[in-house]
Amino acid sequence: MFDGPLHPELDPAERRARIRLARSARIGPATFHEALAHFGSARAACARLATCSEADVEREAGRLTALGGCFLVAGDAHYPAALAAIADAPPVLSAIGNLTLLTRPTLALVGAREASLAGRRFAADLATTLGQAGFVIASGLARGIDAAAHEAALATGTVAVLAGGVDQVYPPQNAALHERIARQGLILSESAFGLPPVARAFPRRNRIVSGLAAGVILIEAAARSGSLITAQRAAEQGREVFVVPGSPMDPRYAGSNTLIRDGAILIRDANDILGVLQRPAAPAQPIDIERQKPPEGDRATILEALGSSPTAVDELVRRCQVSAASVAEVLLALELEGRLERHRGNRVSLI
Repeated sequence: MFDGPLHPELDPAERRARIRLARSARIGPATFHEALAHFGSARAACARLATCSEADVEREAGRLTALGGCFLVAGDAHYPAALAAIADAPPVLSAIGNLTLLTRPTLALVGAREASLAGRRFAADLATTLGQAGFVIASGLARGIDAAAHEAALATGTVAVLAGGVDQVYPPQNAALHERIARQGLILSESAFGLPPVARAFPRRNRIVSGLAAGVILIEAAARSGSLITAQRAAEQGREVFVVPGSPMDPRYAGSNTLIRDGAILIRDANDILGVLQRPAAPAQPIDIERQKPPEGDRATILEALGSSPTAVDELVRRCQVSAASVAEVLLALELEGRLERHRGNRVSLI
């Protein structure tokens, strides 16, 4: 249950509209944020677009409330500040548990599902020590390393991010752990209540795990593992990436050792992590967002430059010789028309 009431900063009508917009077909995180910038508010966007109905949102809210949960909407007082800072921040999260954990410094700890006993023990030791040092431990509630980290951090604070809805227990063998985290920690999900986990939801889940954290710790990350996706997203988000090294003969460390070769921070114990995170952070640079209506003709120019192969948005700006704001405006319009698809790496293509 919650350690205190939720005090949203948003106007209640705007808050409901943001949930409707986020739950609508063809509107993902990038489109949601573009729509807010384009229309000025979710209420205005809902008045112009085909969106999820108020009745559907009320039904989901009722099911979530029955489990002691609530929505966290971008703009809410309890929405995690670190997550809000990433480019594709989830517009709406479902939450069950202690929301005050979101106000504390967080580290993500992830790794192999089929982890060795030594790997699970090391994960538990790290989670225990880092928890005692004041960090909340975030992970994905998978088997192996994730589960070991959550178990060890229950006493000091842990956040589990799910690929399916917050009510969906996956994998089934973590049912008891899921229940304990709901009571003692916090469960979060971007997926709608009742939605089972699907393959494409796991990479989206991973960006939230890393987005919540100051750094991501990897233990036994094999080649092409989901943990490597988390590490990649962490690097894109400006987070530290810490990696436990392993034998080059052990395939469970193939991805881990590659990350170290490519510049990730090798760690031997919790002190290696704490030493890095105690360094003063560089001051954030202000972001100047230009919002001007694109001149006539920009849409045609940008459409001509687009095709079925993904193109980087930065390349569109250079090739079309128009402002970044004009490109963003035209891309949003095309996406809302169902004519544009967004890809990883800030790339887009026509459908």
